[in-house]
Amino acid sequence: MPALTPVDEVIETLVSRALAVGDIERVSVSAALGRVLADDVLAAVDVPSFTNSSMDGYACRASDVEAGMSYEVSDRVTAGNAGRTLLPGTLVRIFTGAPLPEGADAVVIQEDTALKNERVVVNQQPGTGDNVRPRGQDISSGGAILRNGHRLRPQDLALAASTGCYQLSVYRRLRVGVLSTGDELVDPPEPLAPGQIYNSNHFGLLAMIEQEGFDAHDLGREEDDRNAIREKLAVAADQVDCVITSGGVSVGEADHVREAVNDMGAIDIWRLAIKPGKPLAFGNVKGTAFFGLPGNPVSTFVTFRMIALPYLRRCQGQQDVMPRFLWAHAGFSWKTETRREYLRVQLSNDESGRLMAEVFGEQGSGVMSSVCWADALAMVDVGQTVELGDMIRVYLLSWES
Repeated sequence: MPALTPVDEVIETLVSRALAVGDIERVSVSAALGRVLADDVLAAVDVPSFTNSSMDGYACRASDVEAGMSYEVSDRVTAGNAGRTLLPGTLVRIFTGAPLPEGADAVVIQEDTALKNERVVVNQQPGTGDNVRPRGQDISSGGAILRNGHRLRPQDLALAASTGCYQLSVYRRLRVGVLSTGDELVDPPEPLAPGQIYNSNHFGLLAMIEQEGFDAHDLGREEDDRNAIREKLAVAADQVDCVITSGGVSVGEADHVREAVNDMGAIDIWRLAIKPGKPLAFGNVKGTAFFGLPGNPVSTFVTFRMIALPYLRRCQGQQDVMPRFLWAHAGFSWKTETRREYLRVQLSNDESGRLMAEVFGEQGSGVMSSVCWADALAMVDVGQTVELGDMIRVYLLSWES
């Protein structure tokens, strides 16, 4: 039996082999959420495109104003309208976002003024630049605001739109197919016969693929038959960029997926030093990338997220592909031996504000309720002993992580 391969070595190998899809599309900003940029986005305009007030108040020339004195209001400027040139020795009533009048260089906020005999008393001495947003304060025209390989978030779309951008160049969606195998699997709502279970992994994998922004292909379910699995994989290899299966890659007599893959390609990576999820396989079917994930539901979830996802993200053209982590204090004790463990934990702050990680009581690979309860995976490395209060690395189970 081959030795177990270290997790970090596997991830490094996979990411180094990943090739980004070559096809590029132009999509509207409104349709670009979750897509990966295929080119830098350059600002077409300065943001803001004119000098404006950051507060409601009175525009003035700071050197002409003295605290405690009253002044005439010579104009009124609202957002979306340009006012007249500031008359010497006067103020201009101005609102947030309105263009700063020519000749003004400061804004006295409304709270620092008072009305007296139809004039405005300035109670706080202004300084040049006070409460003023200069042109180009945020973005300079022609500068790169978003980089090639970046996965687009809501705030990125807002930033692009703020420069007048309405279309973005993105990589086409990575086509990822999901095939479930096993005589014991039944799709809901069919009734269960003795020894059967519902095909939960299929739904979870398709959902994670869609959530990540890939193009999910449902390849259905196949029984434990080597020839049938081989035929299904052969067809799938011509339709998608990566095939993912769950189950059938361990060492049992009915684990036919690994054999079927070797008939048409190769298994390059198999059996990882990870818990849960040891019997993961990676290779190719007719040149198409293949992941054989273990069949237990928690193992499927953990290996997809921690092992397969960085590879798939790089194939999608994304540059920042590794799951994000934080440091938290362990609210438990744990010890590992020969495999890195990913424990399902829930995060909270204690009375002193420390981030704490509490472990789910049952960490078995078939306990999917532990994943639903958790908001992070705590990593305990090979041979590591964790004592109560120790700092541990936790990987968040959120959209951007």
